[in-house]
Formats: sequence, structure tokens, C-alpha cells
Amino acid sequence: MARRWLALLMLTLLSTVVSAQEAVHAPAVIHLASEDWEDYTAADGHGLAWDVLRKVFEPIGVKVEIRSVPYTRSIGLVQLKEVDALVGSYRDEAGQVLYPHWNFDSDHIYALGLASNPPPTLATLGKYRLAWVRGYRYENYLPNVKRYNQIERRTGILPMLKQGRADYYIDALTEIEAVMRSAPDPAQYRYSHLVELPLYLGFADTSQARALMALYDQRMEQLVKSGELKPIFEHWKQPYPFNPN
Repeated sequence: MARRWLALLMLTLLSTVVSAQEAVHAPAVIHLASEDWEDYTAADGHGLAWDVLRKVFEPIGVKVEIRSVPYTRSIGLVQLKEVDALVGSYRDEAGQVLYPHWNFDSDHIYALGLASNPPPTLATLGKYRLAWVRGYRYENYLPNVKRYNQIERRTGILPMLKQGRADYYIDALTEIEAVMRSAPDPAQYRYSHLVELPLYLGFADTSQARALMALYDQRMEQLVKSGELKPIFEHWKQPYPFNPN
């Protein structure tokens, strides 16, 4: 009986030591890399995505540190294990990157073209010459894509469409709206909704990043269930991406 009690005592003490060690080694900061997207992941730390991710991590003691780089560079930083995660990736978009169960938002994907052209649909995309920014790989997420060009930057999109060098430009709604703000004749253009694509953090393949990914999934499940993220999307006047069921 005494031996059994002693064994139980030792097991309890061992569990306490292990728990203490886990607490000591719990990540205290998450290093995130993202492109500087206006009102979403701005370099100065403001925007919808930053607000969501701070809500996920900071209440449990994990400080969010941001690094603003071009999107393709953010993928490289994760692959090189120089940051814990990149922001705004589509699932399985990049190799050597780990994807969690939960997305944190959805990209509202639109097609921008001349108003004189018929609005495209997912079923008719194969008929048109498409263009999008290099690195986004929409060919993997949109059906029926046959002809497309990847451009280096978003400047010059409207002249490209007006001169007939592409039929439609594909991008997220916020980016297309930013392009349209530079249009001298906006009535000549029209953008049409195509699809919603879930947006994820893409984590590095390190022990710290794996621990952060597990925390992220736990917190997202809690926050979606409680509805605590809704006010953030309402504040930024963006659609809430999570079905209540």
C-alpha cells in the first residue's frame, strides 16, 4: 500500500514538473510576416487582420510582432524559418508551410474588366484572358482557367484592360477597390464577384511554430463559438466569414 502511495506521489510530482516546464517553454511571442495591405495588415499595425490576430494571441500572453514584406517574401521567410507564420495564405498554397484547421478570414475574389464586357462567372472563366499579381496562384483555386498572365505590380492594370491586353484582372475586393480609386473614368469598368477563398496563417515547420499553430486553432474555435470576433469585422465594415453553425 505504501509503495502504491509513493508511486502515485512521484507521478503527481513528475506531472507538476512537466507542466511547469511546458509553461516556461510556451511561446511568448509570435513573429508574423505579411504584405502591407491597406486597412488589413498595414505596416503601422492597424487593420482587420492584425486586430483579429491580436485577439487570438494576446489575451493568452502571446505578443504579436509584425514584419511587412512583399507576399512572396513572406512565404520565403516562413520556409527559411525566420518567422513563425505568414498572413493571408490560401490553404496548401506554399510548400514547406504548415496550415492550421481554422482560417481567420476569407478573401472576396472579384474579376475587374471593362463594363462593355459580359460579367464573367466561374463557369465561363476559361473563355477569357486573365491576369493577376505574381505569387497568388489563382490557377489552383479557380476552375476552368486556361489563359492567364502574372503581373509584377498593381500599377497599370486599368490601361492593360482598356488596351485589350487582358479581359479581366483577378484580385481580392479591397485591392480592386484600391485600383478603381485611381480610375479617371470609373464608369468604363465593372467588377464581378467570383468566389470566397478562406485565408490562413501559414506556419513554419519548427517546434515553436507548431505550438503556436495548436494555440491558434484552440483560440479560433473558442472565439468563433463565442462570437467575439464579430465586432472586429463590424468595425472594419467587412462580412463576417464564419457560419454560425
